[in-house]
Amino acid sequence: QARPVESGGGSVQTGGSLKLSCDVSDYTKIDYCMGWFRRQAPGEEREEIADIYRRDGTASYADAVQGRFTISLDGNRLYLQLDDVKTEDTGMYYCSAAFRGVWDSCRRALATFRNWGQGIQVTVYP
Repeated sequence: QARPVESGGGSVQTGGSLKLSCDVSDYTKIDYCMGWFRRQAPGEEREEIADIYRRDGTASYADAVQGRFTISLDGNRLYLQLDDVKTEDTGMYYCSAAFRGVWDSCRRALATFRNWGQGIQVTVYP
């Protein structure tokens, strides 16, 4: 499977909006989970911030982005809408996908993902 390709990043002022996109055409089976991860600074671990289950569209979010970010899936494109951004949202954003299978949550399934793309930079300035 090809590495995901993220797009749509850039610089935005605090309180503004941005929409990220990712080609997930290699992950079309109904039992796939899709997710967005973020690395806030070089050397830090990536953290999952949002995921969505292709089978039923169920989405979940990290507390830090709940109510401000929205994950969505449209065919072969995965999106992350960033609203009311804060300076702490600055970082590299990566999309991911994993077969849910026997995992009891998309978060657990996505923790197995290793085929990272280059990511996309988001910079939020005051």
